[in-house]
Amino acid sequence: MNPDKRIAPSILSADFGQLAQQVRMVEEAGADMIHVDVMDGHFVPNITIGPVVIQWIRSHSRLPFDVHLMIENADDYIPAFVKAGANMISVHFEACRHLNRTLNLIHSLNCKAGVVLNPASPVELLEDAFPDIDYVLLMSVNPGFGGQKFLSHVFRKVEKLRFMRAQLSMSFAIEIDGGITIQNLRDAVVAGADWIVAGSSIFGNENPPDAVRRMKEILKEFTIV
Repeated sequence: MNPDKRIAPSILSADFGQLAQQVRMVEEAGADMIHVDVMDGHFVPNITIGPVVIQWIRSHSRLPFDVHLMIENADDYIPAFVKAGANMISVHFEACRHLNRTLNLIHSLNCKAGVVLNPASPVELLEDAFPDIDYVLLMSVNPGFGGQKFLSHVFRKVEKLRFMRAQLSMSFAIEIDGGITIQNLRDAVVAGADWIVAGSSIFGNENPPDAVRRMKEILKEFTIV
């Protein structure tokens, strides 16, 4: 069975001066989860937020928090992010020396575990880890900054990953993040994406709730009743 379709607004593109209000706004518009990008300035060339910010906004939303760790030495920080309110944590294949151990750590804390692949990393790298993965996040931009142009070759990776999932009779979700807009959302889902992360196309829109609602309407086209 394929996972359900979800919209995950990324707060990387939100107004941090009104972060609680922005989170509540997209939740009320029908968002399915909140995507939180954590960057350390080492693995990627940017620094964003830590557990304290997640803890602060946790009380303002009932949605699952999808925390994407773009950091080195993730094992040292995962417990703090779970304690702060993360429901799902994804780590980069490229940054994890012992991937299965990291995934087992996340699961031991009653959290969903995902693995992220950069645009140039092939999906075949994850085959041995599939049994320990709840979701795979495919980056469709090079990680580090919001508002980048979508890399179209990632659609082929989505298709290949969907095919591998079916061949192996597995049920992990396929998530895509980077440059997703109203215009290419449908193509992403057709390729096989289940969960859609959108930052600038939601929070950079003059009407963010309307952007969420329009994206949800597209996802309904692919919902099996």
